[in-house]
Amino acid sequence: MKTAIVDDDPIVCQSLATILTATHVSDVLWTANDGDAAVTEYFRSPSSRPDVLLIDVQMPGKDGLTAAREILAKDPAAKILFLTTFADKSYITQAVALGARGYLIKQDVASVGPALQAVMAGQIVLGAEVLGKLSESESPAQADHAADREAFSMLPDRDLDIVALVAEGLDNRDIAARLFLSEGTVRNRISGILDKLGLTNRTQLAIMWINAHR
Repeated sequence: MKTAIVDDDPIVCQSLATILTATHVSDVLWTANDGDAAVTEYFRSPSSRPDVLLIDVQMPGKDGLTAAREILAKDPAAKILFLTTFADKSYITQAVALGARGYLIKQDVASVGPALQAVMAGQIVLGAEVLGKLSESESPAQADHAADREAFSMLPDRDLDIVALVAEGLDNRDIAARLFLSEGTVRNRISGILDKLGLTNRTQLAIMWINAHR
């Protein structure tokens, strides 16, 4: 796995890079200390694009959310994992809306490696604290779990099978293999499910499913 680290504290970047390399979790392609540098480095060449981009939220100049938005606009397949000290609900909901693959609070550095591996495997990484903040959202699609369950009850069984696997972190290829469908069918059905539920990406879909079954 190849990663890149973006944090406004150079010591944090160096420490994470040392840990990830020493534990053989990943090779660190580059580090950056602000959003502008992150976007520039990410698109410098095809070889500079990491498998997972680890990025902070608040940084001088262009913040992490803005940088992530720009990167995903040009590369929708980018796997972005936020690592920050801020458990602010607005930051978390923005990250989810962007389609980030995870949001971690800087508490336990040892959890970063497993989180990167999970994101690399196609899973969505959200800690208990983050899920708790999301469940407090005023958005009906996230706060009203009864409404979530009712919305899912209106979907065909096959769509529910697909949503459950999305929530497990499986990508379209793995879902197709598990359910004996074509990737195109899975992709189209997920798009249809998102439209029916008023969601914009599969991260939101996974969170809604998790909340509905809490």
